Amino acid sequence: MAYHFEEGEVLLINKPLKWSSFDVVNRFRYFLRKHCGIHKIKVGHAGTLDPLADGLLIVCTGKFTKRIEEFQGQEKEYTGTFRLGATTPSFDLEHEPDREYETTHITPEMIYRAAQSLTGDIMQVPPVFSAIKIGGRRAYKFARKDKDPNLSARPVNIREFEITRIQMPYVDFRISCSKGTYIRAIARDFGEALNSGAHLTALRRTRIGDFLLSDAWELEKLMDAVKEEMEMK
Repeated sequence: MAYHFEEGEVLLINKPLKWSSFDVVNRFRYFLRKHCGIHKIKVGHAGTLDPLADGLLIVCTGKFTKRIEEFQGQEKEYTGTFRLGATTPSFDLEHEPDREYETTHITPEMIYRAAQSLTGDIMQVPPVFSAIKIGGRRAYKFARKDKDPNLSARPVNIREFEITRIQMPYVDFRISCSKGTYIRAIARDFGEALNSGAHLTALRRTRIGDFLLSDAWELEKLMDAVKEEMEMK
């Protein structure tokens, strides 16, 4: 397979757990400079994944960076796990639990109803630990100083919210949703719908529009493939 990075490529990468989306872009840009001799090139990603999430990341080079906004606007699909009965400030494992809740009243029927109540067009308040800008500053900068950034609810669409496994206090799910949806916020709202609390313990992005995680490269394997191609020339 011939690559034309300067002209433009759309690359599907399986972002590793604990890497930021920028880590992937920076690592690949460094690779292009060191191993391909390409010193001036645009490289960007479409749709940020939190460091504690893995899965599909679209990386664009060259002229295809102009399509990043187009890719960001497409529907996303995620799989993951909620833990019921506890919340954290970030609604994932970035922080330790700050509150514990009762779960003995929760039945499978309640779990399915809670998922249904969060399906369709809903108003969602983003997590305070997010990169949304408030007055030119990121919301998480306020949150880290224990200040409330007063985020407003925004319309999002949850086209599908499927419960795939219940193993209390853990609940596995699959969600298809619009641009701008925070799965961590769904965790918060899901817990509240059950008169309890919840946070994310695992998250994977499996699809962006028609692009699938199953077609994505592991970053190191992609770079090895590019090296092999260069050696054959």
